Amino acid sequence: MKVAALEGLPERVSAVESQIVQLRDEMRGGFSAVHQEMRDLSSTFRGEMRGLESTLRAEMRALNDETRLEMRALNEDTKNQMRVLHEDVIDRIARIGEGAPRSRRRRR
Repeated sequence: MKVAALEGLPERVSAVESQIVQLRDEMRGGFSAVHQEMRDLSSTFRGEMRGLESTLRAEMRALNDETRLEMRALNEDTKNQMRVLHEDVIDRIARIGEGAPRSRRRRR
């Protein structure tokens, strides 16, 4: 019986060997497919990131332009207020000078 069992052993080893070879081929194909999918996803992801980057850059430029316009408007408003205050101070100084008696100069 033992000899009979050993006689069938080479066939069984051959069957296991062919299964291992088949598994190796399937795994190689599977890994190759996974690698290809990862490359495709990476390419898609990079494209989406470039699109997002250009969109963000455009939005940032628009916000920067908007901020500059707002700053210019605020600067003009500040300048106008400063002119008004300056004119007011000059007017007050002039009125103070009109009401004050003139100082006499001493001769030496």
